[in-house]
Amino acid sequence: MASRENRIIRRRIAGAYLSSVASISLVLLLVGIASLLLVNTESVSNYFKENLQVSVIMRPEVSEAQAADYISSIASARYVHTADLVTREQGEEEMAKMLGEDFLSVFATSPIPVSVNLTMNAPYVSKDSLAVVEKELSASPLVEEVVYQQSLIDALNANLRSISMVFGVFILLLLFISVVLISNTMRLIAYDKRFTVHTMQLVGATRSFIRGPFLLRSAFLGLFSALLAILMLLGILYVVRLEFSQLFEVFRLDLLLVVMGIVVASGLLICVASTWVVVGRLTSLDKDELYY
Repeated sequence: MASRENRIIRRRIAGAYLSSVASISLVLLLVGIASLLLVNTESVSNYFKENLQVSVIMRPEVSEAQAADYISSIASARYVHTADLVTREQGEEEMAKMLGEDFLSVFATSPIPVSVNLTMNAPYVSKDSLAVVEKELSASPLVEEVVYQQSLIDALNANLRSISMVFGVFILLLLFISVVLISNTMRLIAYDKRFTVHTMQLVGATRSFIRGPFLLRSAFLGLFSALLAILMLLGILYVVRLEFSQLFEVFRLDLLLVVMGIVVASGLLICVASTWVVVGRLTSLDKDELYY
């Protein structure tokens, strides 16, 4: 009879720990997703900025060979991300799509000049920086004008700032919820041992001695839950990569180790800190308070 009751108790304890690991792992998975987005915020911002185009329109007499030489001269400039030559034929094809196939029939010679499409390095995609870049590019005798959409750039920068603020608030809220949920889980686990804690106090155990096993168990629980969360996160990333491979042009996977470190540190820190506080409270309870 006693052995049967012991088996039932062991199953209940095992079930409680499994449910605790599952809940903590899911919370840490959310922490991992939030961390992945957080560490890639700059990469996402740079991706959009570095895809904005600046058109350098060459003078009508400039040949494609001269334009190619011009590209070679500016390709290594501090602000240039990419530089591509747009030939007259390519320009005519683009204009034909916009104005119709016969738009050239009214001209004796093609009015479409050679041009260069530039994308800028992210730090230079701002109003002041682009004004300096425009001045430098326009200084060349080969350049007729430099064209870019200032309103689009202003809107992009404003939207990125707004998105960053909203995203920052969301992450802070998510981290707060994660701390609360994991703390409650650890509180329930420790509170279930309150009579054991009281018995240890009766035989003269110190508070630090009582805390030791609880902290060790919570550290193991946090580490194991963090590893499960990391495995789930890697599985999600694998599926996402199969379905949306373009997304990984924005996200830097080399920062994944940082995300893993955040998940493990969060699991250990929150579990151990919560257990430290809860066990400290349990050791302060008197006998009557153990039943409430």
